[in-house]
Amino acid sequence: MAHAKTTVRGRAPLARDSQQWMLDYLIQETGKVFHFQGEGRGRLPKSVRNHDMISKHLGLQARRLEAMAKAEAAAGHPETALDFYFQATVQYAGAQHVIFENNDEKRYLYAGVRRCYEQVIALAPYRIEHIDIPWNGTQVSGNLHLCPGRVAAPLVFYIPGCDTLKEAWPHPFFNAAHQRGMHVFSFDGPGHAESNLRGIRLTADNFENAGSAALDYLVRRPEIDAERIGVYSISLGSFWGLRFAARDRRIRAIAAPAASCAEKYFLMDLESPRWKQLFAYLTQSKTEAELDAVMGAMTLEGYMDKIACPALLAVGEYDPRGPLEEVYRVFDQQRRAQ
Repeated sequence: MAHAKTTVRGRAPLARDSQQWMLDYLIQETGKVFHFQGEGRGRLPKSVRNHDMISKHLGLQARRLEAMAKAEAAAGHPETALDFYFQATVQYAGAQHVIFENNDEKRYLYAGVRRCYEQVIALAPYRIEHIDIPWNGTQVSGNLHLCPGRVAAPLVFYIPGCDTLKEAWPHPFFNAAHQRGMHVFSFDGPGHAESNLRGIRLTADNFENAGSAALDYLVRRPEIDAERIGVYSISLGSFWGLRFAARDRRIRAIAAPAASCAEKYFLMDLESPRWKQLFAYLTQSKTEAELDAVMGAMTLEGYMDKIACPALLAVGEYDPRGPLEEVYRVFDQQRRAQ
């Protein structure tokens, strides 16, 4: 099979690029990026005809939402302004995410994320801190949502999936952790938006190391009870969260909805080609062989039996990212260890 002799949109050329036309057709016909999304047309505007168009058209929607937020703020409607700023943040996030290189368009769209979320912080009904944490000669970042009036309270350490970012959860008006008296720390580790823009390369094992560095900082905060820290990690974030819990005994519980705990063969070779394209960018792989080596090492083998805390995994019976029998096999490794 012929391959491009240069990079493809800033990343290594991949054999599965030959399937791009099928993904583009799916996007055009369904308005969805993932074939397993719910019934009906997806949220992508009908003007989007292929994957490359998503960033432009979601970016335009984000700009309109930001303009509406500014108008509501000027009219003296802070609650409505916050909601529109949050929606604009999420829309800018979706627009920048589909660009698999750190080019000017991605930086422009991510600046929209930061700009709108700064307004969310300013208008939120409680204190939100954007925190930069030194790590391995650079820094990783998170948003600390402090529950009002709570000192030495439990902390939920949130790890997003690989298709989202720390600003997308929680919404300040719908903070499930605060309703239960807990703080939230939403984390962008290696492989997430702010880390990607800093040029941090995702490796097979550096996420959990960065997570522990963030935890080193958090447990020193007087607002946080260092003995009551739980991880909430969703989708591919669950993979990182489970490895994090295996490494760091300060984690006392982990919940992993939409868990991604199977070997990455299912994601890389049997799912949409965009996953392999995305991880070529996240890992900064120069060749497909280099990418395959990194993904082959991204495993929970030898980790599940080191998790000492309670773990809840929620997995769809027909989740295409991993057969149920594979999920059982991995989960049984932890159960036997206990």
